[in-house]
Amino acid sequence: MSERGEELARRLAEVRARIERAACSVGRDPAGITLIVVSKTWPASDVRLLAGLGVTDVGENRDQEAAAKHVACADLGLRWHFVGQLQTNKARSVAQYADVVHAVDRTRLVEALQRGAAAARRRVRCLVQVDLSGQPGRAGVAPGQVLALAREVAGRASLELGGLMAVAPLGADPAPAFARLAELAEQVRAEHPGAADISAGMSGDLEAAVAAGATHLRVGTAVLGARPRVG
Repeated sequence: MSERGEELARRLAEVRARIERAACSVGRDPAGITLIVVSKTWPASDVRLLAGLGVTDVGENRDQEAAAKHVACADLGLRWHFVGQLQTNKARSVAQYADVVHAVDRTRLVEALQRGAAAARRRVRCLVQVDLSGQPGRAGVAPGQVLALAREVAGRASLELGGLMAVAPLGADPAPAFARLAELAEQVRAEHPGAADISAGMSGDLEAAVAAGATHLRVGTAVLGARPRVG
């Protein structure tokens, strides 16, 4: 194995061990938690190495980079997650390759994803992003608007409502925010039983997310290392 392969194997094992410890500490089965390795700014060669180490889910946050990596790694059978903020004019492109879009936060984006998915004859799973900070200008819908936007997604023929996604507020204990997300997710599931995904937790706060019931973790730096500079 190459030096980079050995590094990724070590880092991935450490993250998987963290997830297992976090899950066992709250009586959860680690098998019910999906690790999404966010490979933004890292090359497709790293994605190939990760796939060889058993990674099945990969996340990206920029359409141009994601589309190119999807083509380069098309033979690997990976599940692709678009985890960044998505401009409406990029929705058609993203709908051609993303299996899951994590940051759906407005009706116009729902409409654009529906058009793109229908044109590509695909069905795209969508997660409604919730703003847990309450600060102006932050991405996501307010908690009081979650159910309405969830209904928008669920009503589209080429979209599938997967559940909710959130980022913990910066500089604050993530536990209360993730607990609030879990409450909202329960409300969504009461109306849409199949929408069981809770996407929360990153390299620095995955334990808190697991404790709150997260089903999907978006981890980049802890697996791949500090991101290389771009541009």
